[in-house]
Amino acid sequence: MPIYSDRDPIVAIATASGRGGVGIIRLSGSDSFISGFIKDYFGSQEKLKPRYAHYRQFKDDRGVLLDEGLALYFPAPRSYTGESVLELQAHGGPVVLQMLLHSILRLGRSAGLRLAEPGEFTKRAFLNGRIDLSQAEAVADLIDATTEGAARAASRSLNGDFSKSIHAVGDQIIELRALIEAILDFPEEEIDFIKSTQARERMSKIIVDFEHLMHQSQQGSILREGVKVVLVGSPNVGKSSLMNCLSGSDIAIVTDIAGTTRDKIENEISINGVALRLVDTAGVRETTDKVESIGIERTLQAVEDADIVLHLVDATNEYSDEEGQKTLYKVMQRVSSGVPVIQVLNKCDLDHKIPDDSWLPISAKTGEGIDRLKNKLLELVGWENQPESTFLARERHLQALSNAYEHLELANQFVNMSDPPLELLAEELRLSNDELGVILGETTPDDILGMIFSRFCICLLYTSPSPRD
Repeated sequence: MPIYSDRDPIVAIATASGRGGVGIIRLSGSDSFISGFIKDYFGSQEKLKPRYAHYRQFKDDRGVLLDEGLALYFPAPRSYTGESVLELQAHGGPVVLQMLLHSILRLGRSAGLRLAEPGEFTKRAFLNGRIDLSQAEAVADLIDATTEGAARAASRSLNGDFSKSIHAVGDQIIELRALIEAILDFPEEEIDFIKSTQARERMSKIIVDFEHLMHQSQQGSILREGVKVVLVGSPNVGKSSLMNCLSGSDIAIVTDIAGTTRDKIENEISINGVALRLVDTAGVRETTDKVESIGIERTLQAVEDADIVLHLVDATNEYSDEEGQKTLYKVMQRVSSGVPVIQVLNKCDLDHKIPDDSWLPISAKTGEGIDRLKNKLLELVGWENQPESTFLARERHLQALSNAYEHLELANQFVNMSDPPLELLAEELRLSNDELGVILGETTPDDILGMIFSRFCICLLYTSPSPRD
């Protein structure tokens, strides 16, 4: 596969901003540029053995020593980007890295060296065929992972597990389509299509395998996106106590004074590898207090964006109180369609009386019922706790899979007709496979690619060059 290049060699700081023991500056470009840069920077006779660490001095463009560290050379195509790559591993101070970056840009200016755009190293890796688009996205997902489960799933996607699953189903679709088109090419031959190709059996297997792929992807989406859980209820029912109990630390202030929480408080926890973003809100009640009213309105706004709502009630007196019913009514008016609401009966250590089975009894003080609540949360989002077979999936992946499945369903209807319309059947199979290509970047428009890579983090400490530049 030919190596993609926009002709411009690129450079950027590849490590996170801030101070650290090691900071890395990465250059990528043609082999002639990288080889020439190595000679210009380290000396005319300098050669770096590929994929070996060399201890070298790092100087500015005037020859003044800036730092000492390791230089690694990766010739094309066996590099991250598919182009030739040079990495300089210096000390991780922001000032020294910025000085080093400035000097490298000045030295390479005549050859067109420029700062890399966000995600450009990974974009070049994709365009040069080193990775597919789902693997490229997995790079960002691995960096952004907030739980161990999400990190492991991202690692599997980066390793190509997601891509392999897509290819496995796609190859079946292509094979069946090829058989159909072969028959279409010889219309004079009287061939029993269904019998000769075992089309119905093949289609049934494709559907089963595709549904398994969709299920795995939905599980991966849960890991990637996490779940927003909003705690609501009247003042002093124990929302903040439950927030602290689930978080395992004193995140929210707890007092006996009603209305202590006046604004929403957020904290992220992990349950079985799934990230749950907890939102503690102001108690909902009738009030003339202006500040408290603002907090209540923010509570209702948070409810609108929730994936799950926990409606807390005080077991000692409130589940039958008029105020509690009013609270629930106000909340339910703002809950989005399809969002589950868990009725939680708090303080059950003081009163075990439960009105009916629709309530989940807990004690935020003693921890009673908390494990059951956690399991209920995971159950409602559809998590099955099988992380070893899960890979991360994004919303665009799920949409593409949904579109592909719609075409497969139509194809399945055609293949089960007594006289299948082969042209339509072949077309639906083609459209389904094209949707899979969108996930891998095989049929993805350039504007979508630009949007995906523009969201990548680029760890760059750079200010305008000095006037002498």
